[in-house]
Amino acid sequence: MYPGATVEMARLLPDWITAFLDFTDHMESPRLMRSWSAISAIASALRRKVWIDQDQFIWTPGLYIVFVGPPGVLTKSTTTDLSSALLREVPGIRFGPNNITWEALAMSFAGASESFEWPEGSWVPMSPITLVSRELGSLLNPKNPDLVNLFIELYDGSKIYQKVTKGSGSDTIEGPWINMLGATTPAWIADNVPQSALGGGLISRIIFLYGDEKEKLVPYPMDAITNPEAHKLVRTALISDLEHISLNLCGPYRITAEAKAWGREWYVHLWTGAKNHYTDDKVMGYIARKQTHLHKVAMVLAAAHKDELTIGLDELQLADQMLLTIEGSLDLVFSQIGRTSQSMASQKFIDVVRRKGKVTYEEAYRLVHSYFPDLRDFEGILAGAMRSEQIYLWHDPENGKPYLRFNERLLIDGNGTPDATSNSQEPNH
Repeated sequence: MYPGATVEMARLLPDWITAFLDFTDHMESPRLMRSWSAISAIASALRRKVWIDQDQFIWTPGLYIVFVGPPGVLTKSTTTDLSSALLREVPGIRFGPNNITWEALAMSFAGASESFEWPEGSWVPMSPITLVSRELGSLLNPKNPDLVNLFIELYDGSKIYQKVTKGSGSDTIEGPWINMLGATTPAWIADNVPQSALGGGLISRIIFLYGDEKEKLVPYPMDAITNPEAHKLVRTALISDLEHISLNLCGPYRITAEAKAWGREWYVHLWTGAKNHYTDDKVMGYIARKQTHLHKVAMVLAAAHKDELTIGLDELQLADQMLLTIEGSLDLVFSQIGRTSQSMASQKFIDVVRRKGKVTYEEAYRLVHSYFPDLRDFEGILAGAMRSEQIYLWHDPENGKPYLRFNERLLIDGNGTPDATSNSQEPNH
């Protein structure tokens, strides 16, 4: 549809993301991950029908969001299902294959081919698909250059994608578009993402969310729903509003003058800070895409609560805050890439100490014995962790006993810099 056309249905909820968070509050999934699950669902409903025009390129709401955490801790699979289950009830939303090959993708794009009217009297072709995977490994192979290149071009808003194949000659897709939501583990990233992927390419276009703890313990989620009938009504409203978004929002988003003035200052500050503080290629790759992430998310945040195709100051600033919130843990994701098995084992030991708070030498070795059956390996890793000041020896003032502790000062704050405000004890070597 186009501006001025008759709206076929009214919204039932004042803000889709807020309603979704309330709807899923009985689950163990962290609120942060549920928020990004909601963002992914709205992006899929918008598809390629909305955009921000920047002359030589456009920003569309297509996002690549990946939850990262240890197996069985964060209910990552459940979190991906929370929003995608609602999305599957919306007519016209096409889902791609669970196991990606070029042939499977080409068939999915062909099946998703449609067009929308913009401006009035002119029809624009598009082939939008949504990819959802509980196990990212079945969806994406970072070592496949053809698929990586496809994801890069589609994230950047390519209007046409052409691939020459041995079997069919040439496949041409008009208006291809992908929105992706996936989940994986740090071990999969370490094993499958090559060091060469850092600093740009696909990795910098993915929004990673890392976690290693449940937000709360919910043994029986159904019992935690206080009003089942009201819960069903909210579910129906969430699906209805996703359909409303998919049918009624169409055309270019306009950034208000106030928001644009803030965005200009934000952009200068971003690159000035990056030049002065960052030397790591993996961080700079993310910084290079952050403006794109910001405006993609801002489009979704605007669509969550209004039909007007404008991005105001509130939406841009909220998008910025959401990105800042996840940046503190990006190093935990990026640090897995290109690591050796020994360094991964060392990280497991450090994580054990961090989670326990304080441990004796004997307890630490007992907890990680399966990783270090040879005591000499354990002692070597402990010595390295202490020399790098990630682990330090701390004497309990109450009993005088020595314990190993994690150096909390090394944690990264929301601005991506060492946290100097930690209340932890000074390292006592």
